Amino acid sequence: MAKCAFLGLGVMGYPMAGHLAAAGHDVTVYNRSSEKAGKWTGAHKGAAAAAPREAADGAEFVMACVGNDDDLRSVCLGEDGAFAGMAEGSVFVDHTTVSAAVTAELYAAAKERGISFVDAPISGGQAGAENGVLSVMCGGDEDAYARAEPIIDAYSKICRRIGESGAGQMTKMCNQIAIAGLVQGLSEALHFAEKAGLDGRAVVEVISQGAAGSWQMANRYETMLDDHFNHGFAVDWMRKDLDICLRTANETGASLPVTALVDQFYKDVQKMGGGRWDTSSLIKRLRAAG
Repeated sequence: MAKCAFLGLGVMGYPMAGHLAAAGHDVTVYNRSSEKAGKWTGAHKGAAAAAPREAADGAEFVMACVGNDDDLRSVCLGEDGAFAGMAEGSVFVDHTTVSAAVTAELYAAAKERGISFVDAPISGGQAGAENGVLSVMCGGDEDAYARAEPIIDAYSKICRRIGESGAGQMTKMCNQIAIAGLVQGLSEALHFAEKAGLDGRAVVEVISQGAAGSWQMANRYETMLDDHFNHGFAVDWMRKDLDICLRTANETGASLPVTALVDQFYKDVQKMGGGRWDTSSLIKRLRAAG
């Protein structure tokens, strides 16, 4: 069992930190909102800290799952940042979806301090975090990954090192690119079924067992048919991720025409007031169009 810190107790981080504690690890949590940290310590065995540095003090592994590049920098750097409290030889594992640029920056900053930095973005949604079955895609030094993998196992169903530092974030971009097209395709299929007067549930029962089947179809079709979107991964966060994908594609020369189009569709959903709706709310845009 290891001494761990977990920074960020959002819809993903809260249950992930809980799985670490349930596995027997010694866990100290930090959250920008102290009320959330207090709720966590009331539900799990562990402690809360007032600052990232305090949480990281003496930890062998420090995990983070925050919002964006700036949030990650704020919990890592500065006098109260986690790096300032981490001992030489410890490992920082970043589960946030961020740019490859900030990953490179923090990998270098950690290395200067004798700290290992593993980029380890996650997929599987809130349900995956709550059930401890996330997919974790990692980049970083082999020895650091080998040390961190048994700890990550507490909340993952698959964890793989894809390559050197930044490879995890690049893989997460692949994940979001694939999801964008899948959700739009599913939205169009269900919208078409509605317009054709078909029973959407019956349609999905059949087509989900063939080549059209996907995680999105299995987990989102019912709530899409019921016009229920107050759950899951928010449109605002998806647009943040797709912006990272599109900017990186511009740098690498990759062509992402469908991703760019779906990003604009999500912009339309935001204009409808759906920034906090689940990403499957793309179907609402189609319904609004008639």
